[in-house]
This record gives sequence, structure tokens and C-alpha cells, in this order.
Amino acid sequence: MAPSFQWWAKESHRGTPVVVKMENPNWSMVELEGPTEDDFLITTDSPGSGRTRDKGHRGRKNAKQLTWVLMLKAHRAAGCLTSIASAMFGLAALIRRRLASGRTDSDEVENENENEHEHEHENDDASVEGMGREKENPAVKTRFYFCIRMFLWVSLILLAFEIAAYFKGWHFGAPKLLQFQLQSLWATPLGVKGVFDWIYSRWVLLRVEYLAPPLQFLANACIVLFLIQSIDRLVLCLGCFWIRFKKIQPVLKEDNLVDLESGEKGGYFPMVLVQIPMCNEKEVYQQSIAAVCNLEWPKSKILIQVLDDSDDPTTQLLIKEEVRKWQQEGANIVYRHRVIRDGYKAGNLKSAMNCSYVKDYEFVAMFDADFQPNPDFLKRTVPHFKGNEELGLVQARWSFVNKDENLLTRLQNINLAFHFEVEQQVNGVFINFFGFNGTAGVWRIKTLEDAGGWLERTTVEDMDIAVRAHLKGWKFIFLNDVECQCELPESYEAYRKQQHRWHSGPMQLFRLCLPDIIRAKISFWKKFNMIFLFFLLRKLILPFYSFTLFCIILPMTMFIPEAQLPAWVVCYIPATMSFLNILPAPKSFPFIVPYLLFENTMSVTKFNAMISGLFQLGSAYEWVVTKKSGRSSEGDLVSLVEKEQQPKPHRGVSESNLEEMKAEILQQEQKSSQKKKKKHNRIYTKELALAFLLLTASARSLLSAQGIHFYFLLFQGVSFLLVGLDLIGEQVE
Repeated sequence: MAPSFQWWAKESHRGTPVVVKMENPNWSMVELEGPTEDDFLITTDSPGSGRTRDKGHRGRKNAKQLTWVLMLKAHRAAGCLTSIASAMFGLAALIRRRLASGRTDSDEVENENENEHEHEHENDDASVEGMGREKENPAVKTRFYFCIRMFLWVSLILLAFEIAAYFKGWHFGAPKLLQFQLQSLWATPLGVKGVFDWIYSRWVLLRVEYLAPPLQFLANACIVLFLIQSIDRLVLCLGCFWIRFKKIQPVLKEDNLVDLESGEKGGYFPMVLVQIPMCNEKEVYQQSIAAVCNLEWPKSKILIQVLDDSDDPTTQLLIKEEVRKWQQEGANIVYRHRVIRDGYKAGNLKSAMNCSYVKDYEFVAMFDADFQPNPDFLKRTVPHFKGNEELGLVQARWSFVNKDENLLTRLQNINLAFHFEVEQQVNGVFINFFGFNGTAGVWRIKTLEDAGGWLERTTVEDMDIAVRAHLKGWKFIFLNDVECQCELPESYEAYRKQQHRWHSGPMQLFRLCLPDIIRAKISFWKKFNMIFLFFLLRKLILPFYSFTLFCIILPMTMFIPEAQLPAWVVCYIPATMSFLNILPAPKSFPFIVPYLLFENTMSVTKFNAMISGLFQLGSAYEWVVTKKSGRSSEGDLVSLVEKEQQPKPHRGVSESNLEEMKAEILQQEQKSSQKKKKKHNRIYTKELALAFLLLTASARSLLSAQGIHFYFLLFQGVSFLLVGLDLIGEQVE
């Protein structure tokens, strides 16, 4: 067995001939003798042994072994340098191609609005009045990016300054620095020291006396917030472990189970309204309608509303035709399309609840267009309301059909698994309150009316109605064992817009609801939980310290070393929190490091969204429907039409309608093929600027040999670079 030549390995066989073949073709085959333990002995034999050591032979042998070791080291160094150089050249070429062909994110909102939401902007004035929206000043919109660029340019200047000082020998630790500044800096004349030395000494005094104290204060404040949030996360995990240990879960009463098994006659089957709000959901509309129409519930006790806000005539035609098919099959389903489509999803739901026939129904179940409930969904959720008049909401868990599609969906699955398994379940069991997820839930209609109904004042209408219902005293139940399938955004662009809406909306809502929370007739503990834990800690403090601490303060401490962040803040506690976050998704443990880096990378989007919502900037009111890929759908529309042409005993669809529908779809596809859009990647400027800021700080950290800080900054900078170049997730059209 050939021995290992790794420098850290211990060889078990010595003195055997080995043949080393260098990868460089200019190097020849060299036969060398592996070193033995005796070759490295420098002691002589004892005088009484009667033998003398041949020093000349030993010297020649040691020289031979030294040559052998040096050649191996040179080979490894050459290979390492070659691989690093090729990787750097490849990365540079990739960056050049992205900058040449990619689209920046500066005009992405305008492009979306022009190409996909033209009709919505015709009614923009109504939306503005309904949500109190104001046009955002372009100067305000770019101010955040300007601040990041300012930090980047300052860091580049300081890096060049520090490199020059390093080679001049101006590299001190903190104690030595203070001693030096007191004894030497002010005593040496300018002409003796030189201009650079004088400037650098003044810079050192400036950062010691004026810059380091406020930066250290801000760092300490963020560390305190970080510890508080970590304690909250730990308490939630302990609560989840307690629920698992005690097997605590909402269970149906035995008489409710008997009612379900007894059938429609004599059983508990209240009137249920099912709503499917959608807008231009061409990829997923059919699967959601089919899943809802297959719910196991008496036909006379259920009504399905397809609430279509699409502005595309073809999409409207397809959805309307699908509804007609299920009507002919016997499903109690209706199609609604608004003429004035203001208020986005909240306006759509509010309009549907104003229908006169809604008063005949007791509960309403809601599913977004990409959600597919199991047939027994209503049987496992609605019976929880029986005999529990204080219960206003039953929320089910989400499951994802494309969680293993790419790295982005895997990382999203980790986040959402923790959200449902830990946050929603713990809050549901111990507090009877959590944020409604907007879909896969059943509301008591009386609760919605008591809370004031759907309001169009924020982009998180689901959280808004949940907060107002809780302030009225209603209780919620979360069912962790009832799952509803949906899909995750597969492109970073779609995920980024979704997260912006999810993090700006709560800040809008907090501003609006704070007076109501303070005046509400609920216990002090519930007020504290809603204000501090639900809003401030998890919606405001988390994105604030994540961005400020790891993306701004940490790189700045590299250039102002008098302000320091301890290693446990940079590595150990974040690693522990990531470990806890990943526990609900144990199969995702190999992705724990990418998850930690990606969460810090997303902090720039979340922080920007939080600021927009908190200060009511125009971007806080942006509503872009999350793009779906239709992973769980039955196929493309043409194949769907062809399949529907086959005779089926349970669907009476006219052949002429299908022919017209197919002809229209084929005609549109021919037009789109002529103007086929190529998939592209966007260039995200804020993420790229932060990438170069962190990489610059890692280079500065390398000068002072700060090991763990260097590695964190390096890997975090690379993570920002990959995201900024849109190399995570799928491309978009």
C-alpha cells in the first residue's frame, strides 16, 4: 500500500522505495527512498557498541531525503497556486459576463410594473387612496445603496492605507498602541517621521479617541439585542421539545370523530365557504381548483369561490373554463372577477365576503393558488370549532413539493420548517395566538366580522386580521400534523420580493396597531408578548442587528481594531442558533453552513424592507405576486387541453370550447416563440457592494492575523458575491 504524502499524516511504513510522478509534464519520473526514523537521528552510537556511523553516508542520505520533501512541498504548492489562480480567473470571467449581460435591480420594479401589471396601474389611484400610499422619491430609494457604497469606498481607502503602514512596520496591538501614542507620536518632529508616519499617527489617535468608543457602544448594543433574540429562540426550542416530550397537540373530541364517521345525516357538517384568491396564476390555477373540488365534504354544505384578479384575458378564459368544467361535474363552485381591482388580495377577499350568500355560511377556508389541500382537510380542521366558541382560527402547516429543487429552496425549507414546527406550534399551544399565514387556514366568519373584516391598509392583510381578532379575545389553534402542499419560490428574484413584502408589512402594521394594542382589554402579558416579542423582537430587532452587526460593524472593526467583537459573537452563538434552527429539518444538516451565511446575506433585504415599512416609504406598499413554476401541476396548458379532449364519463365539456381554447393557446405560444424571452440573471447592486466591503475587511483582517474573523468575513463576502450575481436558485424569464 502506497504511503500518504499528506504533511499532516503519520506514515506507518518507512524506508520503502516510492515512485512520485509529478503532474507537470516537464518533470520526470523520480525514484526516491522514503525516509526512515534513523535518518532523522542526530545522536551517535554508544562508545561500547564497537561500531562507528558513516557520517558522510548519513549526510548524503539526509540531503536526499530533504530534496524528496522539498520536491513534494513544491509540487503541492504549485498545484495549490494553480487551482487558486484558475478559480480566481474563472470567478473574474463570471463576474465580467454577469456585468455585461445581466440586469441590475435598479429598474426591476419598473419593468415588472410595465410588463406584468399594466392594468393594475390603471387603477393605481384607487389603490393609493385605499392604502394611504405615497409615491416614493427616487433619492430616498437610493439612499440605502449610497450608504453601503460609502462604507465600501472608505474601506478600500483604509485597506490601502493599512497595507502601506503594515510594510512600514506600523502594526501594533492595543496595549502597545496606547503606550506608543503617549510616548512617541507627539514627541517626534514632523521632519524626522515623514509625512505618511505623521498622517498615520493622527489617524490612529482619531480612531482611538473618537471613532472606537461609539462603534464599540453600537457593537455592544447589537450584542445585547443578539443575546436577547438568541434567548427567545432558545426558549421557543425548549417549548417545542416540551411539546414533543409531552405529546401535546390539539385533538378532536370523541363525539366529533363519531359525527364525522356517521356521514352527512346527523353528523357535524356546518356550512363552509372555500375561497381561492389568485392573480395571473396561469401555472397553478388548475391544480388548486381540482384539489379544492375534491375535498370530502357534503356538496350541499360547501361553496367554492374562485376569486380571480387576473388582468390577462387568456388566463381569465382558462380559469373560467376550468370552473365551468367542475360545475358540470357537480361541484358547487362559482367564478368571480372584479372590475375595479384595488386593495390587492385584501380587496379581493373583502369583495368576496360582501356577497349576499355569505351570511348562510359559518366558516371560511382559504387557499392560495398554488396550495393543494388533502381531501380530508376540512374533516381534520372544522370539527375543532365544535363546542369551542372562543376559537376563531385553525391553521394548518405547509409542505413543499419542490423543497429539494435547488439550494435556495432547501434553505427556505429550513426557515419555514422552524417557523411552523417551533414558532407557530409553541405560540399556538402556550398563547393561543400566532400570525395567520394567509392560506391553509379555516376562519369562523363571525370572528372576521368581529375583527372588522379585511382591510387594505398593509401588504400583510393576514397578520392584520389575526392581530385584530386576538385583541377581541379570539383564540387560535395550529395543527402541526395537518399539511397542505404548495411550492417555494425557485428564483432569488421572486424570493427577494416575497421577503420584502413579508418584512415591510409587519412594520406598517405595528405603527397602525400599537394604539389599539395599548387600549385593548387583554392581559398585560398578552400585550407584552404582542408588542415586544411578536413585533419588536422578531420583526424589527432581528433584521436590524443581523444587518448592522454582521454586515457593517464587523467589517468596520477590522479598520478600527480598538473596537472589537468577541469570537463567540462572530462564530459560536450564530452556529448554535443555526443548529437549533435546522433541528426541525434534520435532513438539511449538510446545509448548516450555507444556511448561516445565506441568512446573513438576506439581512440586507430584510433590513431595507423593515426600514421601508417603519418609515412608510413607497416601496413598503409594493405588491408583486410571487412567481410560481407549477412544479406540482399536471403539465403545460396544451398537453392539458389535449388530455381533456379524451372522452371521460365524468366531464361533459363541449368539444367546440376545447378546440377554441386549444387554438388560442397554440396561437399565443407561436407568438411567444417568435419573441422568446431568454432566461437571465439580475445583478443585485446592494449585495455586490456588501460583498466587496466584506472581502476588503477580510483582507484587512488577514494583516492582523485574526483567524476566525478572517474566515467569517471571507465566506460571508463570497456568499454576498454569489447572491449579488444571482448564482443561487433558478434563472428567471
